[in-house]
Amino acid sequence: MIVDIKKLTKTFSDGSTKLHVLKDINLQIDKGSIITIKGPSGSGKSTLLSIIGTLDNADSGELLINGMSVQENINIDKLRNKSIGFVFQFHNLISELTLEENVSLPKMIAKEQLDKEELIELFEYFDLKDRMNSFPNDLSGGEKQRVAVMRAVVNNPSIIVADEPTGNLDKENALKMMSLFQKLNTEKKLTIIIATHDEDVFNIGHKKYQLVDGSLDLVH
Repeated sequence: MIVDIKKLTKTFSDGSTKLHVLKDINLQIDKGSIITIKGPSGSGKSTLLSIIGTLDNADSGELLINGMSVQENINIDKLRNKSIGFVFQFHNLISELTLEENVSLPKMIAKEQLDKEELIELFEYFDLKDRMNSFPNDLSGGEKQRVAVMRAVVNNPSIIVADEPTGNLDKENALKMMSLFQKLNTEKKLTIIIATHDEDVFNIGHKKYQLVDGSLDLVH
């Protein structure tokens, strides 16, 4: 088991009202699986993914990644940078940097030596070898999102957290993105957690969950 969530709760205050976004969430994720989560807007999907990705904290409950308690981990930034890759609805590429530089950012943050051959292999794997020196504004929307995924996997993370990764793509590119996630899962054994509104994306999950009224339920 790569992720173990026990009785996770999260509330937000709206004036004098407390919004219970996550209520006693329990979720166990096996290594090498694809997990998909759907739910209406505002249901807490992004909040749950942010907590799993260590970008946000729960009010109570426990989160273990690779058997280690996130709450007790003093090197949370290192854990996040090495173990978790992020893909969001918007690619968040830096327009002034080349694609090679954008993809290399997690390595630079970790102060690790960049292996040029490994980087070339990565661009080949994503079918973008001839674009290494291009800039984000030279790319299509689908290509930009592929670069964002490449940046997410450059540190060989254990987990990819993807929040509405196809939300900004047309149908054709959304299908390509789904195929890419399945390829990464199969060939690189990546554990992938996806929050989505798209039924096609939702259906690629080995386990599928629905988040409604703060409760997470397995969809059979």
